[in-house]
Amino acid sequence: MNIGIIGAGHIGSALAVRLTSLGHSVYIANSRGPETLKDLAQKTGATPVTVQEAARHGEIIVVTIPLKSIPDLPKNLFEGVPASVPVIDTSNYYPLLRDGQLPELESGDLTESEWVQQHLGRPVLKVFNNIFAANLQNSGKPAGTPGRIALLVAGDDAAAKQKAMALVEELGFDAVDGGSLHESWRQQPGSPLYCTDLSADEVRKDLADLGTQRSPEQHAEFLANQAASEKQLQAQGVKL
Repeated sequence: MNIGIIGAGHIGSALAVRLTSLGHSVYIANSRGPETLKDLAQKTGATPVTVQEAARHGEIIVVTIPLKSIPDLPKNLFEGVPASVPVIDTSNYYPLLRDGQLPELESGDLTESEWVQQHLGRPVLKVFNNIFAANLQNSGKPAGTPGRIALLVAGDDAAAKQKAMALVEELGFDAVDGGSLHESWRQQPGSPLYCTDLSADEVRKDLADLGTQRSPEQHAEFLANQAASEKQLQAQGVKL
């Protein structure tokens, strides 16, 4: 397939390595321009391009930039891109370390990817947000292998979701339907499904335990979990 990746950070780079190794044509872009991506191109085999060129490259587009940078993307980014092309959002909300506080996400009215969808003006799927980049690049295994990691795919378009789930499987992970985009809070930071590398059966059990409607208590608990995690990362000198 032709796949465009907007964002050349940890997740974008890991995806570029894996997707090119599987024979896909990958265009990758960042905010600083293609001339800054020569080293990454040599490492991954992806073609460095502008953000607009990446958005127009084919069958799946992945947006993998810091959440706070989503509103800075060009307003006409997906102009002319067929509605059948799935757009994957990998972003996560880190208010302390990176993004600052976003009232809509603090209140729980929107999930993170619903907020992204509003700003992009385009339906999105939430995928690849809840696995470490190193594991995304190195831990894929053939179907049926014991210990195969499961990845959630949440979204509202059934056809787009099927395309994304097929890609997840090709990358070496069990794709699990994460429900609607409004239900994607279950794979956000602070949840039991965030970066825990569970099997498909374990993921489905956690989904059932969490339910589909986020309660105020769950929202407060996950925010507190994430705040504690961010403070620990900050104390370790980790920068996102």
